[in-house]
Amino acid sequence: MAVEDCFLTGGLSTAATALACTERVRVGIGLLPVPLRNVALTAMEVATLHRLFPDRPVIGVGHGVQSWMGQVGARVASPVGLLGEYLDALRALLAGERVSARGRYVQLDDVALDQPPAEAPKIFAGARGPRSIELCGAHADGTLLDSIVDPAGVRAARALIEAGRAAAGRSDEHHVVAALLAATGPDAAARVAAERTPEHAAGAGVAGDAHAVADAVLALAEAGADSVVLAPTADADPEQFIRFVADEVRPLVG
Repeated sequence: MAVEDCFLTGGLSTAATALACTERVRVGIGLLPVPLRNVALTAMEVATLHRLFPDRPVIGVGHGVQSWMGQVGARVASPVGLLGEYLDALRALLAGERVSARGRYVQLDDVALDQPPAEAPKIFAGARGPRSIELCGAHADGTLLDSIVDPAGVRAARALIEAGRAAAGRSDEHHVVAALLAATGPDAAARVAAERTPEHAAGAGVAGDAHAVADAVLALAEAGADSVVLAPTADADPEQFIRFVADEVRPLVG
């Protein structure tokens, strides 16, 4: 998964590189902070990725870390309001619609993509707070939950998402992705503990062997996650972690 955390790497350029270097791998972007990107520009970039690599990019947007948005002069008074307007406009543009919008934040005047994707891609949104999670149910096609959640958090998020979907009259599929901070090896517990924050739920994160990690994945799935993204600790060797997950964890979760 490509990231666009300030001030690290560009999510779209990183995703494009990964897609160009592979043939079958799906590459997710989590998340593009919407205050930084005009919605028409995001639609153009996403449409280009889907034309070049059909069905493989998975796009996620979010309202961004507010302190970072403040650093670049992009912080808005209502991040939740912006995200809702943005999702509606982005999904419509990628569906090939001609869009005019006069929102508080998103303003478009008769805008349409010249080359929209052949099929409108699903747009995910990331959220932590209850209002944002419910908004994802109403306005997004899927929700990304980060590594602060445990199974109880996933169940609570599912309830909020369904409330948002019901309020918006949506009955289409909604895919929930949960992230799981994970480490293996003799110092695994200390490495996970070092990256936990006060926002992490008591049961969030896992340290241990393949069976321990697989059990944590299955617990999130049983709580309502359709997909679980394993997030290594910052000091992990990426190649070794991927081999551990592919060779030892995946066979245990089916």
